[in-house]
Order: sequence, then C-alpha cells, then structure tokens
Amino acid sequence: MQLTKTEEQLMEFLWTQEKAFMKDLLEMFPDPKPATTTVATLLKRMSEKGFVGYKEYGKLREYYPLVKKSEYFSKQVNGMIKSFFNNSAAQFASFFTKETDMSADELEELRKIIDKEIAKKQQ
Repeated sequence: MQLTKTEEQLMEFLWTQEKAFMKDLLEMFPDPKPATTTVATLLKRMSEKGFVGYKEYGKLREYYPLVKKSEYFSKQVNGMIKSFFNNSAAQFASFFTKETDMSADELEELRKIIDKEIAKKQQ
C-alpha cells in the first residue's frame, strides 16, 4: 500500500508526534489549513489502509502510526529500485551519487557506510 502526498504529510506529523488528536494534527498544517472534514477523511483512509490506529476517549480519537517511518521508507525505496532501476541497487547507487550533486565529504561518508555494511556481511 502506498500513501498519497497529503497522507504522507499527515503521517510525517504522526511519526514526529507519535500520537495526536485531530486538533493537534490540524495545527501542524501550514496555512491555509485543510478543513477538519478533509483531515478526518484522510485519517479514515489511512486507518483502512493499515497505516494509522486510534484510541477513543468519548467522542475524541487519539491517532498513532501503525507503520514505522523506516519501514515505509524502505518499501518505497525498494519499490523505486525495482520499478526504475531494473531491481538493481547498484544502478540506483550510481544514479544517486551522480545526479544528487553530493559533495566529496558526503560521498566519503557514504563510502564509510558502505564499507561498514560490507564488513558486516563478510562476518
């Protein structure tokens, strides 16, 4: 399952807050803020998709994420690699390092991360 851009924005708020009531989520949106009914509809769809859960306190609902940000991001990146880079992480890495205008320091940091992962896999 995938989230729309607006749903992703709302999930970002929930990932940051860990749990929030509707009024808290509405306050996090930049102006012009969406209508309460719009956010309620988004939360309902996200709940149906399995991304958001809630606890009821009378008429109020406290929402919380059911999916970790890292899990969602990982699935999105892996889907992109499969769709756009022939399921090749190497092709993705090549594109990423050439097209993102990374500095030498950033590339060096990336090399350290890769070297560390290689060492883990060789154990």
